[in-house]
Amino acid sequence: MAIAVGARERHGHAGRIGRVCVRMLAALGVASVAGCATFDPPKPWEKGDLARPSMRLDADPLAARAMAHVYQSKEGAAGGGTVGGGGCGCN
Repeated sequence: MAIAVGARERHGHAGRIGRVCVRMLAALGVASVAGCATFDPPKPWEKGDLARPSMRLDADPLAARAMAHVYQSKEGAAGGGTVGGGGCGCN
C-alpha cells in the first residue's frame, strides 16, 4: 500500500508542475495576442514603404523562381510552389 501512495504522490507533484506550465503558457499566449491587438494598421501614406522591393522575402523574384524550378526538377515532383511544370526539367 505504501508503494501505491508514494507513486500517487509523485504523480500528483508532476501533474501539478504540468498544470502550472500549461497555465503559464496560456498566460503567455494571451499576453502576446493582447499585445498585438493594440497596434494600428498602417496608414495609407505608410503603405508605400511596405511595398518597396527590399521588403520582399525574396529580393530577386527571378532567382527565386529559378531556384524553385531547379528544386522541383531534382525532386521529381511539381506543385506546392509558385512554379508550374513537370519534374523532368523539360518545361
